[in-house]
Amino acid sequence: MAHMRAMTIRIDAHQHFWNPRRGDYGWLTPELDGLYRSFGPDDLRPLLAAADIGGTVLVQAAPTLAETEYLLGIADATDFVLGVVGWIDFGNPAHLEEIDRLARHSCLKGFRPMIQDIADPDWMLKQKLDPAFRSLIAHDLTFDALTLPLHLDRLLALVLRYPALRVVVDHGSKPAIRRQEFQPWAADIAKIARETTACCKLSGLVTEASRGWTAADLKPFVDHLLAEFGPSRLMFGSDWPVCTLASHYQRWVETADVLTEGCSAAERQAIFGGTAAAFYRLKA
Repeated sequence: MAHMRAMTIRIDAHQHFWNPRRGDYGWLTPELDGLYRSFGPDDLRPLLAAADIGGTVLVQAAPTLAETEYLLGIADATDFVLGVVGWIDFGNPAHLEEIDRLARHSCLKGFRPMIQDIADPDWMLKQKLDPAFRSLIAHDLTFDALTLPLHLDRLLALVLRYPALRVVVDHGSKPAIRRQEFQPWAADIAKIARETTACCKLSGLVTEASRGWTAADLKPFVDHLLAEFGPSRLMFGSDWPVCTLASHYQRWVETADVLTEGCSAAERQAIFGGTAAAFYRLKA
């Protein structure tokens, strides 16, 4: 945990940049009012400064190698981007060479298949993906699990299959906060916390809540993640600019501060930086 001791800045462990004109964001359509435009470092920089956040992890938003290259180029030119989570086609044997190539870039920290958009809920357990998962382990790269509650039993099986794989559950696996459906999500996410070493992101929750959400709506879900994963396995992320569908950046930061106010100073340092620094092997 040397990185955790050395890293004292606050970190946003999950944010995005994109340019719709690139043409590979299948989910990003003009109907998504407010999101269908370019978002880059100059847009985020003042928001980070206002929230006293010194570094970020930039996460893929398109299922293409081209976007991963695009993000790595941004990271090279942007002081606050400490790491990039890219994309490769886990089922394509030719992409094993891409893992080898991309892993040589110091900013590349891991990969994220967009599991929530894959029709087959059992996709992640297919044997043909085994070489890709083993390559991530060999390169000490992380796996961001973009899952929904229905995937959690499969995710547990996957993480138990590859105990050396460093896994983080994005957005708490998107619980149905809008409908206040605590179970079976709570039991399933607790199994992952208790039976594996996976981490979890305190991110993406506001867009799962109702339009007029309050901190009280989120509290049972955040309290559960805190209780099950603990601060050393929980990391703050904004999911910006997606979060702007439900909250401006500062409001989510302030809400996360309120929801973790019962934690000690050291625990809050872990949630708001230390866990991400250790998990992603970040260097300020």
